[in-house]
Amino acid sequence: MTPRDLAHYLDGYLDIAGMKDYDGAHNGLQVEGTRTVRRVALAVDACLYTITEAAAAEADMLIVHHGLFWSPVVPLVGAAYRRIAPLVNAGIGLYSVHLPLDAHPEVGNNHVLARLLSLEVAETWAAYEGMDVGVIGRGAGRVLDMARRVDEVLGVASRLIGNPDAAAHRVGIVSGGGSASIEEAANRGLDLFITGEAPHHAYLQAEELGVNMLLAGHYATETVGVRALGDHLSRRFGLETVFIEHPTGL
Repeated sequence: MTPRDLAHYLDGYLDIAGMKDYDGAHNGLQVEGTRTVRRVALAVDACLYTITEAAAAEADMLIVHHGLFWSPVVPLVGAAYRRIAPLVNAGIGLYSVHLPLDAHPEVGNNHVLARLLSLEVAETWAAYEGMDVGVIGRGAGRVLDMARRVDEVLGVASRLIGNPDAAAHRVGIVSGGGSASIEEAANRGLDLFITGEAPHHAYLQAEELGVNMLLAGHYATETVGVRALGDHLSRRFGLETVFIEHPTGL
């Protein structure tokens, strides 16, 4: 299988043409590569560390959630050159998929996290350009119980804003930086809103709107879909896959 062959499959499976992404997000094959694809490395971010580790693992392709290129494309000099050189020198292909991987019903970050938390997905929400990215699931127990489960599943120490003793029956999830959905969480009457990270003012917004918000880490909430995609490729094509950890703590 060539990098183009695998990219063609991923383009269709992840429906990258069917979902609007942020301006400048170059979803798809970003670096073609020259190797026959047998071993695939996966990571949240394309950066010098993950690219170097992919080369050390003798991967033929690297699949990431946050790619190298975002408009405007910068000249390949300095740090940008040092980042891409090991990829090109090793002939490794690079494929990036952003919002389509957040939203995908099988391997998407939000659907996978809901399953890991034993939430029954009831509906989708948090639309970007008319396409829902997040999920709303049915849960049980208290907000504190759900927070502890999130910490266990993701291996994090999450930050809770709100009432730990409140019921957690309707739980919304938007992986990464989803704090723009706080007002929608309030309007939908969610008992708990799980996202990755939020700016300073989001604390006050959640507090004033009465939204229980759990910040579980941008990086951590976006590992689950990347891992699930690797598992899918192993089952579908018999490819060897390796997940490269590079947590930011954010």
